Amino acid sequence: MLNIEEIQKILPQKFPFLMIDRVLELEPGKKIVALKNISINESFFGGHFPGQPVMPGVLIIEAMAQAAIIMFYSPENVSGDKKASYYLASVKVRFLHPLTAGDQLKIEVEPIKVISGAGLVKAQASAGGKEIASAELSFSVKHV
Repeated sequence: MLNIEEIQKILPQKFPFLMIDRVLELEPGKKIVALKNISINESFFGGHFPGQPVMPGVLIIEAMAQAAIIMFYSPENVSGDKKASYYLASVKVRFLHPLTAGDQLKIEVEPIKVISGAGLVKAQASAGGKEIASAELSFSVKHV
């Protein structure tokens, strides 16, 4: 289990684009279960949509991608002068239900295929036991 301080050390994203609050389960390279608490104070709710706030789908995908980064993180990726840059792309995405303020987004990610420095993962997002979205995301890791 990882808390927010440990997550902030791993992810390159910072506020307001940090989309993971806690990691419940982690098997490095094999599986992650992470949470994002959705508060009415989220900046995106001001414009998406006024009077009926819904979390944008692209940010749900971003949360899935950040969970994947944590799953594949290793300390050697950030040691010395070389740091890892992660590039993720959505391959297949399905949105089934809206995500609103007060929900707790649960993200589960597992690899489908991984080769040196790249791969494909499957991700599922749910809230209150209801599937919100599912995706296949491709990724690559570049050391800069």
